[in-house]
Amino acid sequence: SRDGSIEVNGKSVSKIKVNGKDFFSDDPKIATKNLPKDLLQKIQVVDTKSKEDEFVGRESDSDDKTINVIIREEDNRGLFSRMTAGAGTDHRFSLNGIANYFKNDLRLSALGSANNINSIGFSFDEVYDAMGRNAYSIMNGAGSSGITKSHSAGLDFVDSWKDKTDLSVDYFYDRASTETASEVQRENILPNRHYFNNSSSTAKNVNNNHRGNVYFEYKPDTLTRISIRPNITANNGFSQSESYTESLDEEGRQLNQSTSAQHSKISGVDFSNRLDVIRKYGRNDGYVKLGFSNRNGDQQSDRYNFTSRDIFDQDGQVSDQSLQDQLIASDRKDNTYTLDAGLRVPLSKAWKLDADYTYTTSHNTSERLLYEHDGEDEYDLLNEDLSSSFISNTEQHKPRVGVVYRGENLSAGLSGGLESIRLKNKEEFTDTRLDNTYNNLFARLYVRYRISQMQSMFFNYSNSRDVPSVTQLQPVTNTTDPLNIITGNPNLKPTLTNRFSLNYNNYDYRSHQGMFAYVRGTYNTNQIVAKTETDENLVRSTTYTNVDGGYDFSMGFRLQKEFMFKDRSSFKPQLGANSSLRKDIGFSNAVKYHSNTFSMGPSLNLEYDIPDIINIDPSYSISYNQTKYGLGNRDNQKYTDHTVQLDMTTYWPEDVVFGSTVSYSRLGETAPGFDKDFVLWNMSLGYKLMGDDGVLKLTVYDLLNQNNATARRTGEDYVQDTQDLVLKRYFMLSFTYKVSKFGGKKSSGFQGGGRGGRHYYRRS
Repeated sequence: SRDGSIEVNGKSVSKIKVNGKDFFSDDPKIATKNLPKDLLQKIQVVDTKSKEDEFVGRESDSDDKTINVIIREEDNRGLFSRMTAGAGTDHRFSLNGIANYFKNDLRLSALGSANNINSIGFSFDEVYDAMGRNAYSIMNGAGSSGITKSHSAGLDFVDSWKDKTDLSVDYFYDRASTETASEVQRENILPNRHYFNNSSSTAKNVNNNHRGNVYFEYKPDTLTRISIRPNITANNGFSQSESYTESLDEEGRQLNQSTSAQHSKISGVDFSNRLDVIRKYGRNDGYVKLGFSNRNGDQQSDRYNFTSRDIFDQDGQVSDQSLQDQLIASDRKDNTYTLDAGLRVPLSKAWKLDADYTYTTSHNTSERLLYEHDGEDEYDLLNEDLSSSFISNTEQHKPRVGVVYRGENLSAGLSGGLESIRLKNKEEFTDTRLDNTYNNLFARLYVRYRISQMQSMFFNYSNSRDVPSVTQLQPVTNTTDPLNIITGNPNLKPTLTNRFSLNYNNYDYRSHQGMFAYVRGTYNTNQIVAKTETDENLVRSTTYTNVDGGYDFSMGFRLQKEFMFKDRSSFKPQLGANSSLRKDIGFSNAVKYHSNTFSMGPSLNLEYDIPDIINIDPSYSISYNQTKYGLGNRDNQKYTDHTVQLDMTTYWPEDVVFGSTVSYSRLGETAPGFDKDFVLWNMSLGYKLMGDDGVLKLTVYDLLNQNNATARRTGEDYVQDTQDLVLKRYFMLSFTYKVSKFGGKKSSGFQGGGRGGRHYYRRS
């Protein structure tokens, strides 16, 4: 696709391996952008498996795919690096660098980046790499909102010794400073009337993140595997924001208004670890395993909050006014420990019996102390009514038994058990206590049937319970937004979610033609939803409750065919469509209601390619949306969005690469004053220097300066239009220099083509 990602029958490829080994992190683009085609012997597409699955020979119970690139053993060593430096108008800049060395099982990489064009990754596209991720957001209409200035760096080391020990260590740091601005118009639906909110806000967020991961695996013999995986994340930062909100009745009369200013400091540390010991036995993949994991987190924040709220009478005069000047000090600690044991008993070569047991205990504390300003210089007046000290303890027992079948064309698994959750909550300030136990029978079924070498079907069903969050459980009132007051409910039950999916694939990799289709959905019991009451002054008071009957179903397909011609050119049409049906349930002024949302989106792509000369890819997509409301006083919503796009990349004359992506989007419905349609046009002109080692490039993002982030969203009791700050037009001149050496000799050049590695796979 345009961003270099890969799909196999509609499923994203999340990992690429080289000779069966992970290749420089989990980003498949690093491999597709940098491995030259003359190293490849063949490409394998396999089911994605964990390291544990691979060791014990267990079948995959998912439909995800992994690509394994096989290269000659004598070429499995090399160095490739790349650096790009760019400067542009409107003070835009971009610096990116990556250096990678590998020799057999040894992998060593270093990454670095700094830019203010919303680019946070290290995927170097031959045409659009200086544009940032927004160059790939055209199909969504407007790209990411906000403007981000980021700095990041990382190191990654992987090695193996004597087929017994594997070690992987990585560290990554990033600092992101993001400015946002938003305009929102929202129509709210009550059982007996409507009202409107208009709001505007600006914010700046700065966050520093440190992430470190270690994976250590030891195999003392061919039957035993011991692994440990500690991870640590530390973050700190600050944010500041200002906002204004007003509420109006159906005649446009202003009923209230609110302004706020906030400044926050945050910091936190999160540590997790996983230890596994596995021992195989017998001849038919029998094994026993023991595992332990923990997660320990500590998040702290200080938020200074100043808000004012005005209520207006019938004559437009202020009838009530309130001010808040507060410090909210929060401290949240999460500690979770899990012990699990499992056993697989071979009944025959094809049949296996699985049994396992998981025990989890969690102790979470959340302290939220609200201090009022004393009128001088301090925030030292504790407001106990708006403060909380919440303790939540969860204990979970989960025994499971199942049977697995693995034949030549059919593999399946059926398992089930009892999930028992004991939830104990205590609130210190109000001395509120709750001690409940919830028992749930759960099941899991998957079936994979290989109809032929090209055709297969996969079905999956599972259910699970999700415990309410601490915020949803806390019986304390949050008045940070004086027009939207929130109080938790300590009596909430865990949500039971049923999930299913059915996929059909029929694809010929040699001829690049075929189809896939899918159906998937979820159904919820005891789903946690907001329960809101709105008073005569349009002040909303919200708590949470459980409801049954919410669901989300979707289905879709894609047809693809490739026509190859004698002059090596090709024509590849693609026809696809997807649709969804969602039911949302909620409460408005104590009245239970629902909304049904149906969406459908056909799309058509017509790609024409002459290798090394030109690639043209026009596309057209439609998004039809309809929402029906259970509240009888609201008209149904219908709107259709259209997107037309033309991508073109040329490689002629020699050493010159020209790229153009132009998209026209038209939104079916927006609030007055919001842009309804716009054109986003990105262009790039590159010239190769020093053979294939250097590229001098001129790019322009949003040539017509029309980019925007306008979107309509419908919910159970509202219709909302939003327009956000986005990155606008800039020109940038950049230079990229590449060094590559594989198998002891300099590479003949990187692949990847103009857009996302399409030529890499075709020519391989």
